[in-house]
Amino acid sequence: MARSAASANKEPASYEQALAELDRLVTQMEGGQLPLDQLLDGYRRGAELLAYCRGRLQAVEEQVKVLDDGQLKAWSAE
Repeated sequence: MARSAASANKEPASYEQALAELDRLVTQMEGGQLPLDQLLDGYRRGAELLAYCRGRLQAVEEQVKVLDDGQLKAWSAE
């Protein structure tokens, strides 16, 4: 987790990239080998990534509502 503060605050290019970075952060933090400062930085970055992912999911949900004439309908694979 040796990255600069500028790159750590960079917005992910996609939801999938954010999720992958979040997964890596969780793995590193659960390893228990990071110094306290890096744990705090990882927690902050994780919170940013989580907010980004939630925002993207909400944006997609809103787009689906528009496509379904304002009615959010249950999705079925059929």
